[in-house]
Order: sequence, then C-alpha cells, then structure tokens
Amino acid sequence: MIIITGATGRLGSKVVQRLLDRIPGEEVGVSVREPDRAAGLVAHGVRVRRGDFTDPGSLAEAFEGATQVLIVSAGVTGDAAIARHTAAIDAARAAGAKRVLYTSHQGAAPDSLFAPMPDHAATERYLAATGTPFTSLRNGYYASTVPLLLGQALETGELVAPADGPVTWTTHDDLAEATAAILTDEGRFDGATPPLTAPEALDLEDIAGILTELTGRTVRRVVADDEEWMAGLIGHGVPEDRANLLLGMFHASRRGEFATTGPVLTDLLGRDATPIRSFLAETVTPR
Repeated sequence: MIIITGATGRLGSKVVQRLLDRIPGEEVGVSVREPDRAAGLVAHGVRVRRGDFTDPGSLAEAFEGATQVLIVSAGVTGDAAIARHTAAIDAARAAGAKRVLYTSHQGAAPDSLFAPMPDHAATERYLAATGTPFTSLRNGYYASTVPLLLGQALETGELVAPADGPVTWTTHDDLAEATAAILTDEGRFDGATPPLTAPEALDLEDIAGILTELTGRTVRRVVADDEEWMAGLIGHGVPEDRANLLLGMFHASRRGEFATTGPVLTDLLGRDATPIRSFLAETVTPR
C-alpha cells in the first residue's frame, strides 16, 4: 500500500494518476483533507481517507497499512510547515511504513534566501534522524510559476520583475511521472536525490526571448527595483508577507540557488524532460 498525501493538489493528483498507470488501484491510498474531492478515485480501487497534517490523530487511519508514504510538502512556511511535516513523518513511521518520501526542492538549504528552502532542509534533517529509510525528492522549480511572474507582459510587451538568475523550470507532469517511477522502485534512491530538474537553467531574459518567438511580438525584459516592485504588489492587494516571500525567490535565484541541472529526471522519464518553451506554448500563448 502506497499512501499519497495532498492527492487533490496539483502535484499529488498527478502522482496518483501516474501510479495507476503502473500498479493496481488497490495498492494505492490517498490521504486528503477533503475526501469528497477525491471520491472519483474510488472507482479505480484507490483507498480514500481523511488525513490532515494539523490533526495528527487523523493520520493514523489515513496511513494504516502503508508500506510507503509520500508526504507532499505543505503550502506554508516556517515553524508551521516543519510542524506539519514532522507530524506526517511521525505518523508514517507509527503506521509501519518501510520508506517515507518527501517532496523537497533542489534549493533546499538552511541558509537559502527563499523561505521555503530552510523548511525543506529542516524536514530532511528530521527524516535523516529518524533512522527510517527515506527519499527526499529534490524537485526542480515548478514551471507553473513562470506565468505568475509575467504580469502584463503579453499585453504590454514588457516583462517587469526584480533582477533574477537562472532557474531550472520543471513541469509538474514530469515530476509526477518521475515520482511514480521512484515509488515503484523501492531501492532506487536512499536519502536526498540528485536534482530532479529540466536540462537547462533559464532566467527571465531568456523567458522574454521565448515569448517573443512564440507570439511574434517583442517582449522586453525590464528589471524593476526590489522595493518598488514589492510596493506595487502590496498596492494590488498582495499581503506584505506574501510579497516578501516572492521577493526572496528573486534574491535566491540571483545567488544561483536554482541553477543546478542534472540528468536524473531525464533518466527516470526515459525521455527528454519537457522544456519550458513547450510548457509556455501550451499555457500562456495563443493557440
């Protein structure tokens, strides 16, 4: 029994689908905060149970009988994130799981300038200290972030954002497929994986060039002052803590925290990882 948490989320739902391509549904269980949202999986034989990281008692039933548990990282930061992750890890171990997997990030590091990265590093340290076999998936930066950074670039022809650095933009689809491969090959990785990334790292200047080619309209990269950019976000209703978090992403990319590439994702997929150009052609440009 492989248990997937966050199975109605963007990554978790795709992992479940890729698992169902590989193993019978009766060998898959999901732990979700709202079971009704995962009701459609029951028809595939998947076990659906309520599990909430903030309610550790619920995880005992959700993880019952697990041989492996994939913990999809929480969408919060700081102490709250670490508390939720450790609660899930403890519950997986208590359920008798032989291996715990965790969706970390290629930039996981205690001294990262991007707030989620120290949380990932702390979770990895906790996992290592438990003595239970674990795999920490060092995922590349999600390509789905790029459309959120474009602002009005496709309308104005200017991609306005703070100074940045190269990032290995990697799709949820590719990462889900790779995660399913790792889950069904229990001896594949021990501890943190190598970076699971697309094969090239591109900055927003490169993205502007790709958009220019795809749309036939010039998109120019404009570097904004950090404070002015953040003030603009706040002025449009973005909470200050969220704006600070986003600015930290730019600071970290400037330092090269998301620039590492590697062949492991391609090896797991048995094909080339999806380039950001293809992703953008499908998601943000006119068809």
